[in-house]
Amino acid sequence: MPQQMSQQMPTQRLVLASTNAGKLKEFQALLGDLGVETFPMPAELEVEETGSTFAENARLKASTVARATRCWALADDSGLEVMALGGAPGVYSARYAPTDRARIERLIRELALAEREAQGAGGEAGRRARFVAALALANPHGAVELEVEGVCEGWILEAPRGDGGFGYDPVFWIENMGQTFAEMDTDTKARWSHRGRALAALKPGLKELLPEWRWMN
Repeated sequence: MPQQMSQQMPTQRLVLASTNAGKLKEFQALLGDLGVETFPMPAELEVEETGSTFAENARLKASTVARATRCWALADDSGLEVMALGGAPGVYSARYAPTDRARIERLIRELALAEREAQGAGGEAGRRARFVAALALANPHGAVELEVEGVCEGWILEAPRGDGGFGYDPVFWIENMGQTFAEMDTDTKARWSHRGRALAALKPGLKELLPEWRWMN
């Protein structure tokens, strides 16, 4: 067999504009069928998230990382919006507290307070929430070429359930599944999650936008 025929199909490099281990693991799994070799952005590179929306922050991160690395860059900005909290923590989801545990504890505390206040006023706060993921793909010059968004509706539990996932996953409950994200296996979460839905919407655009890449079927 000729040497060139025995070589594996080359993969293409894509920098993920994140250092979050949980996000990186999910992206690598979701992009695994495209023949794309993914890398985290340089640890020393810092991007200040000054946008007022998930989409603005995703664009900012993708563009900054692409220019710094001279590679195509994919950025995600995502978070949790709780209706009874006026959409909080929203774009501040990762900055709501120093750790995942502390963020969950604060969320449960704030939601309990909102419920007490609503009951005192003769109303009901409710626990409906949604996860939102905005993705932006930037070319090596920093120009954003593709943007999509994924949303997953759910509810916030009074206490965490499950050992998987990261962030707010243990308290985000999907009614149709009867599980939190932290109780789902990887494939199930990919089908239901905001990030999985956003990636599914992004993939056709990736194939069309970058015809020079060798895509694996």
